Amino acid sequence: MSTTPGPPSKPPRSALRVRDIVGAIAVLLVVVLLVGGLTRSCTFAPTGPTVDPDAAPVVDAPAELRRLATALPFPLRVPAVPADWRANAADRVTLPGGGLAVRVGYLTPAGRYVRLVQSDAPEETLLAAETGDEPAVAQGPVDVGGRQWVGYTGPGRRAEPIWVTELPGPPAVRMLVTGSGEDADLRTLATAAVSGEPVAAPR
Repeated sequence: MSTTPGPPSKPPRSALRVRDIVGAIAVLLVVVLLVGGLTRSCTFAPTGPTVDPDAAPVVDAPAELRRLATALPFPLRVPAVPADWRANAADRVTLPGGGLAVRVGYLTPAGRYVRLVQSDAPEETLLAAETGDEPAVAQGPVDVGGRQWVGYTGPGRRAEPIWVTELPGPPAVRMLVTGSGEDADLRTLATAAVSGEPVAAPR
């Protein structure tokens, strides 16, 4: 007579304890909350990512530009952007190819990001600092704010527009605008930059 035990059998449904059922429901709730949170924090946009303007930090761009201008060898323009735009970043960097650059980033009400760069570096150096190892593709002139800008398309899948112009000196100052904003957003920023109040270091 064989004493080998048979395969384990599934316990009857009545044997399931309330604790097991509650545990399974808790696991499902955690999964639902995680998926729901990811869905709310990510927004798909065909022309590039968007950011929740209310969740981003806020920077007093005019005050920062005036402060940074006191230690620069070239003047800065303080753009008067629309009141519902929010500046979320402002900094000064030394470019790898030489020269200094001051960058200010803005978020539009639609959650698009646009950036203004002011620099004493040559155009090639300014572009290389913006695009990295991949070159920008020239697209031709763009007339904005009473000046002619050179239009480029940046590298990558989003291929964001990049516009560069030079303000007469001395010293000569180059401006660059770029970002995921609409064409109207870039034009607004470019116009505001050109017509902005010039601020220079005391001599």
